[in-house]
Amino acid sequence: MNVTRDFAPPFTLIAPFFLIGTLFYVISMIALFALGSEVSFADMGTIGWVHLYLLGFVMMIIFGAMAQLVPVVIEVGHAAVDFFYIIWPMLTVGTVLMVAGFAFSPALLPYGGMIVLLSMVIFAADLFATLKRGEHKSIVVSSMKASNIFLLLGILSGFVMALSFGGVVEIDPMHWLKAHVFAVFGGYVLLTIMGLSMVLLPMFGLSHGFNDKPMLWAYRFMVSGVSAVMIGSLIGLEWLETIGILVVIASVVTYFYQIYLIKKTRARKENDIWVKSLAFAFFTLAIALFESVVYLLGGSESWIMSAGWFLMMGFVGFLITSHLYKIIPFLVWFERYAPLVGKQKVPMLNEMVPLRAANAQMVSTATGVMLVGIALLFGSDSLFYSGVSVLVVGAVYLLYSVYTMMQYGKEVL
Repeated sequence: MNVTRDFAPPFTLIAPFFLIGTLFYVISMIALFALGSEVSFADMGTIGWVHLYLLGFVMMIIFGAMAQLVPVVIEVGHAAVDFFYIIWPMLTVGTVLMVAGFAFSPALLPYGGMIVLLSMVIFAADLFATLKRGEHKSIVVSSMKASNIFLLLGILSGFVMALSFGGVVEIDPMHWLKAHVFAVFGGYVLLTIMGLSMVLLPMFGLSHGFNDKPMLWAYRFMVSGVSAVMIGSLIGLEWLETIGILVVIASVVTYFYQIYLIKKTRARKENDIWVKSLAFAFFTLAIALFESVVYLLGGSESWIMSAGWFLMMGFVGFLITSHLYKIIPFLVWFERYAPLVGKQKVPMLNEMVPLRAANAQMVSTATGVMLVGIALLFGSDSLFYSGVSVLVVGAVYLLYSVYTMMQYGKEVL
């Protein structure tokens, strides 16, 4: 794939997404102290934490990355790039209101849900308009289109649930839960990660000549599986839900094979913070898949709680943090040092990463993820809070690393 930065927006537009997303990450880790090892996915505290983590950290970072990568991939400028100046404030306010609604007052949920919905509609409108302007056709573009359709469906179903929690409409929100979760997490988050990784992994790992057919099948499986779960959930067909879940698992396994093929052709062999973090991400993905299968075969709720933890904090969390150590230096370098090439000495990208803090973040967070995942499986509060304590340390290191990378070279301006 031919990748160029000629159409990408300035780093100053994207920087707030990365910084605020990391701040939400720190808050999410601290907020875990309010939970325990025997939480249920139906608890309001659990639901509030999941929204804090997914909206504040995962969505915020993904939106920032997409703002930069979409024009790079399809080689056209944003249809309405100024939208991104209002997306992050709206998403921030909406997230805070929704989390406050789950924690303190359900009456706040419709207001937070409306603001989050508007921010994502604006994001999706720009994305579809931008994709329409480009002529680039690939599995990456198809994944972007499909994932944003699921995002809108997921957010709309979530908004209906928020109205129910707030007492505005009379429905059983738990009846909509699977449709909402699979649309947002499977249809949007996982499908977006799959698509973006087909750009980022070969680019940063210098991989080429690999077979990308598994990604095509992973994409088809994910779209079909999520659709089946949503339909089955909304009309009450449990057998269709089960088939959909199995197809989603097949999608993730197929994607796993695609990553293996990319790794086999990797020209850059050094094991830096990016490679180590990715290795842990896919290790936890394997754990999540195993625990999900055990749960489907009749395991207790603790198995799916642990699986969800490893999927969100291990796989998604480490995929995002690993790429922050690549994307931020890359963007800062082009913003501040590209004009100086040939005029004075400029740093290498790896020199812009605070290596000691980055390694401390990775080790602390990996340790915390494993401790909490095991605690959720066996119901150990002491292990849970020990893991959370280590996670908070890792989150502070991440905030320091992100801020340091974003400030690097400001004196040259």
